[in-house]
Amino acid sequence: MPNALFVYPKFPPSYWGFKYALEFLGKKSSMPPLGLLTIAGMFPDNYAMKVVDMNIEPLTDAHLQWADVVFTSTMIVQKASLYEVAERCNQAGVPIIAGGPHPTSYYDNIKSETDATINHFLFGEVEEIFEDFLTDFESGTAKEVYRETRKPDITKTPPPRYDLININAYGSMALQFSRGCPFNCEFCDITKLFGRVPRTKTNEQMLAEFELLYKLGWNGAMFVVDDNFIGNKRDAMRLLPAVEQWQAERQFPFSLYTEASVNLVEIPEMLDAMSDAGFNMVFLGIESPNDEALLSTSKGQNTSKEEEAGSYLMRAIRKIQNKGIEVTGGFIIGLDGDTEFDSHINFIQNAGIPMAMAGLLTALKETDLWHRLKLEDRLLGESSGNQTDMTLNFVPEMPRDELLTEYRRVISTLYDPTLKNYFARCLTLLEHMPHTQHNVRSISKEDLLAFARSIQKQLFSRQGLEYARFLIKSIKDHRSMFPEAVRLAVMGYHLEKITRHTVAVEDFRNFLAHEMDTYKEEISQFVGAQGNRINEIQNYSRQLFARVKTEYNSIHKDFRYAAQSALIGFQQSMFKEYLEAEFTAFKDAVGNFAKAQTERLGELQAYVHNLFTRVHAQHAQLHKVFKHHTDDFKQNVQEHFDAFHESVTRHLEQLFGSVPVQIEGLS
Repeated sequence: MPNALFVYPKFPPSYWGFKYALEFLGKKSSMPPLGLLTIAGMFPDNYAMKVVDMNIEPLTDAHLQWADVVFTSTMIVQKASLYEVAERCNQAGVPIIAGGPHPTSYYDNIKSETDATINHFLFGEVEEIFEDFLTDFESGTAKEVYRETRKPDITKTPPPRYDLININAYGSMALQFSRGCPFNCEFCDITKLFGRVPRTKTNEQMLAEFELLYKLGWNGAMFVVDDNFIGNKRDAMRLLPAVEQWQAERQFPFSLYTEASVNLVEIPEMLDAMSDAGFNMVFLGIESPNDEALLSTSKGQNTSKEEEAGSYLMRAIRKIQNKGIEVTGGFIIGLDGDTEFDSHINFIQNAGIPMAMAGLLTALKETDLWHRLKLEDRLLGESSGNQTDMTLNFVPEMPRDELLTEYRRVISTLYDPTLKNYFARCLTLLEHMPHTQHNVRSISKEDLLAFARSIQKQLFSRQGLEYARFLIKSIKDHRSMFPEAVRLAVMGYHLEKITRHTVAVEDFRNFLAHEMDTYKEEISQFVGAQGNRINEIQNYSRQLFARVKTEYNSIHKDFRYAAQSALIGFQQSMFKEYLEAEFTAFKDAVGNFAKAQTERLGELQAYVHNLFTRVHAQHAQLHKVFKHHTDDFKQNVQEHFDAFHESVTRHLEQLFGSVPVQIEGLS
């Protein structure tokens, strides 16, 4: 019996991961790898299968020794972990297959970004190509790439293999009703991946998946992961009464939440049906309260001919909240047409959106935005897939530094260290969201434990005063909603922590930029003073390294991954600047030797020897202090040295007609 191992690479900490809130509940990850579980359901019975979600547990050598083949699925932000998994599979001699949004859109980038071999790629939705792939794989004739030829009929999609995971390790379960979205927002890649005609599962399929999770013992939050649940309004209205009946027969075990477009409020019967079926939260892609920005990014569905976008969106949010459904919202900082961001902050505060996910605009590959910016010569590179890491892969309309400063101000205001603004939004939400039959869950032992941990962590922190005021006011004015108030407080802890450490990483980048400016000035003075000043150069560099290490180590370990690329770039630039300064000084010094021709060749040999002794010492010190160098870093440093070596050689040839002294290599 062949062994198939499904590996879900690790996510870095993010707003959406809720890592620090889930810790209060004793959970390890927000939701399971639904794509991999769905693919597992496509396998024949003769396969043994295991799932390793690296957000839950580590991938061990024993796992790889057991596996005959490894399947992965990733989004862009998981790519670093994917590359590590691929390297380990290569070392273990296990073939690895990659699918999901990241490989589908970034196949060419994967080839250039990692030396690891990924044996086969499954692009797009795989229901109609998987059987062919598996047949070819088993016969040893599999191609490198398999690509969907059309959007599959998902009424034939098998139920996910939830039985392969420990459901209790997750904060929420996930299932999918539809794929595709009728809207084509400029920045979004959903229509490129899943099309503009939403395809849906049957009622029987959905209820079977509900039943499967129910029988496995799940009771709690359930994410319907559609990118737009109401994209196919007719089918959504067909499903909701069946879900309501199923839930009612089992005393509503699931609290449902999903994503939808703002035009949900134009369908009152849909809102009622969602509330009746047990939906208590919906995510809306609001993006901006400003008409010009929304229209510039093809988000006309968030605007109205009768009133300004901000007013229309506020009314929409109130309608949803009044049905007992919390609105969480996505906001984009950096859209063309947005010239200020107080309007974003004020809108979020007044609307009562506690979990407002504000991210920088990023141009995902092959989106309409990506193509437009490319035509306008504003595209700088590929997206990291993380909208909150304070990097830009395009040239914005407003000055880059001003935009980054504004983004920092927005998130630092929304989630300030005391959470004053956050708790104010929570109270606004509770004022406008009445208690309904299904939007407050019964309190479990886990919830009580989470509340105890919340008190311990939040009451005796900088949030303590505002936290206490919020809970007291919630008990006083919204007693029936108090369990939700506690949940919101716990979420606030996570959101503030993510914000604080995201800002700390940006502070580190700014620190490195300042140190680099200072270094350029200082190192040119050291090497320009002639003579063998290796001790002074090393002492200065040692002090600089110490400051950099101290700042780097002060960053929370979960966020150092985001600072590491900046650190490596700083080290590379530092060595490059040092070599350039040495070469400038070398040209000045060697000219004097050239005038004297052969009489001073001994001095020239000594000078060049001392020069390369300094270079070697600087290189060695760089490696000694920072021990986490990647192969890419080492290659980059070698390239800088090779260019320096070549420049020195060429300059000597220009002056003497040949190289009159021996020049040492880096190794």
